[in-house]
Amino acid sequence: MNATAEIVSPIQNDPALERLFEQDRRLVALGRKVCVLKAIGWASGLEERFLAQWRAGKPELPQPGTQPLPLIDTIDGLRTLMCEIDQRHPIGRWLYKTAWSYRVAAQMLGAIGTPEFTRCSALLYGRPDFRYRSQDVNNVDSAREMLAITDELISDRLLPEVPFDIPAQEFAERLRERIGPFFKHDDVRVVLDPELSSKATAGSRRISLRATAMFSERDLEQLVEHEAFIHTATLLNGMHQPHLHALGIGSPRTTRVQEGLATFSEIVTGALDIARLRRIALRVMMVKQALDGADFIEVFKGFLEAGQSEVESYRSASRIFRGGDVRGRVCFTKDGAYLEGVMIVHVFMRKALQEGRGDLLPMLFAGRLTTADVIELAPYRDSGLIAPPLYVPPWARDPQRVLATMAFSTAAQRLRLDRLDLQRFVAFEDEMIEESGIC
Repeated sequence: MNATAEIVSPIQNDPALERLFEQDRRLVALGRKVCVLKAIGWASGLEERFLAQWRAGKPELPQPGTQPLPLIDTIDGLRTLMCEIDQRHPIGRWLYKTAWSYRVAAQMLGAIGTPEFTRCSALLYGRPDFRYRSQDVNNVDSAREMLAITDELISDRLLPEVPFDIPAQEFAERLRERIGPFFKHDDVRVVLDPELSSKATAGSRRISLRATAMFSERDLEQLVEHEAFIHTATLLNGMHQPHLHALGIGSPRTTRVQEGLATFSEIVTGALDIARLRRIALRVMMVKQALDGADFIEVFKGFLEAGQSEVESYRSASRIFRGGDVRGRVCFTKDGAYLEGVMIVHVFMRKALQEGRGDLLPMLFAGRLTTADVIELAPYRDSGLIAPPLYVPPWARDPQRVLATMAFSTAAQRLRLDRLDLQRFVAFEDEMIEESGIC
């Protein structure tokens, strides 16, 4: 009885909520009609044709087709809804921003292949060359520094080759074993899809794997932490919310924090390897090149020269040009959001813990939210209107673990590797003995 009262009382105390709940339901219905990745995906046969021409020494730009997807009725519905929402209410403001996000995404799909596509993409996912007013560097600078730091740590040519020797069927079984005990209240299936362009994708009820792909042990850890314990978990947590159902749909405005949180999860659990970290940084650099006018072949070569295989380079380049123009300048900027997102999440967590607001961290998992949403909607978590997340990855259940990792990484950054080599460890001990005066 008391638990019910805790949930009901916020509604009784705020008569505006019933109307906001109705607008939330309308937003969910409209938002589900805007499927960005499905609309801009490339046919799988393009890869084989491009690589055949490349290997023959006669590379040609792919021709994926740039058919706009007009969503006029959806845009009109979102516009009408936005005009009705009371932005003076914190939940109304959140609904308005989410509706805005879907409206921009719908406009983007209607502008596939044109500069307007990239303008809308940048509004949703950012641009690599955008600099926040409080910062001195942009995303490209961070990516360049990340690549330099990893070069300083170890040359990519010295990295041991990771064996991709697990067939998709066996990998799927192992993935099911890992995630089954975590998702105790939901049936999350792992399925094989021969047409999947990505190696893996995650929804609320299904994680799809490319049936023809070969996987590694590292893939298993990364997929568990990134796709299952973040992307699938936050969607399910949002779907289990009793009142605000838009928390259970992946609105485009939440992408940066979602990908950042998923990548941070890989980092804090040790699932992220240096090769993948370099790929994330490299994608930022390549998005910037595409925006500056590099065509598909030039971006493909950039990935190839950075050490990726021909197949990996094609897939990395195609991700950037989805919905764009393979001749350059018009591209999909989402791949720049991973590095920026993990920086945002890292700084947000540090500031929250520094200011004694560790209580905010679980709310990052309560549904699909931005860091601003977490701050603005926190009172509704306290009142019971927003339910605590059902699924929280193990590392996030104790903020002290996160704080320890951050503290160590910050302190370790002050050590200068460029001022020593391995022989310096021997020399240090010899010098210490000589200087002791004890022979």
